[in-house]
Amino acid sequence: MSFEQLTPDTILSTVESACGVRLTGLTMSLPSYINRVYELRAVDGTKLIVKFYRPGRWIREAVEDEHLFLLDCQEAELPVVAPVVLPSGKTIADHDGILFSLFPKRSGRQLEITADSDWPRLGSLIGRMHLAGEKRLAAHRITIAPSRSTLADVNHLCSSVIPERMRQQFNTAATKLIDASAPLFEHIKPIRIHGDCHRGNILDRLDEGLLLIDFDDMAMGPPVQDLWLLLPDRAAQSSHEINLFIEGYERFREFDRTSLRCIESLRAMRMIYFLAWCSRQVADFVFKRNFPDWGSDPFWQHEINDLREQLGFVIEAAEQET
Repeated sequence: MSFEQLTPDTILSTVESACGVRLTGLTMSLPSYINRVYELRAVDGTKLIVKFYRPGRWIREAVEDEHLFLLDCQEAELPVVAPVVLPSGKTIADHDGILFSLFPKRSGRQLEITADSDWPRLGSLIGRMHLAGEKRLAAHRITIAPSRSTLADVNHLCSSVIPERMRQQFNTAATKLIDASAPLFEHIKPIRIHGDCHRGNILDRLDEGLLLIDFDDMAMGPPVQDLWLLLPDRAAQSSHEINLFIEGYERFREFDRTSLRCIESLRAMRMIYFLAWCSRQVADFVFKRNFPDWGSDPFWQHEINDLREQLGFVIEAAEQET
């Protein structure tokens, strides 16, 4: 059975065998570009989520790193959705070479930041998460740094993805980005972070509080990565929100304010990361439908222009450092 051909019968029988729970016939597909995710229901009414990991996306050890981070967060009483420990004593099972895990279903509405008081609240939540994150390393996860993760993404894109006639333009801008950014990261200690901590990955459960979800892109990286994606604007225009966030963060953990100079570099690095991520999904039918012009010459020229523009902000931050 291939990843694209997972059927309801296969899903139900596989999960029942792995977790020892009798299920109803419900297999509701949930949105996910990378993995295959389904809502299931046990006969006792318990709602469950099963995630089948796309082969080639992560090795087993990398998924274990994610789960260990979630379990550490759960032990610290953080609001996360940790994987179910299966009868095997593990959180990962295998079906014909396809890894999968089970999670309890948790619901809530997407976070809306509407008042100043929301920022210290977010800062406290992320600070607590980073306390759990610094407890141990994630040896099989990406380390977010210009000379590591971004260089690898640029090499991938320039070796086999970007058309040769446009490759030099992209490589020149990306190399300047890496060279300007690398000194800003030299003295920042990477820890386990969420990595994709935008508002869509924080649910508000009203009376129950906030809930951090989707740790699929967890990484080793600078803690400021889990701040900048939440901001309403560039760092220079968001000093009020940043100060309120840090106020809440430092109730639990010291925040390195010098790392704020990395934000524009991280923004550019994410642009490159997203291109590399997309390049690995181009054969997927859903991706083709949602990104019909991806990879065309006009597409790449637009991306090169955007990267050059962002490079200006990176260089400005680097000059402030010196």
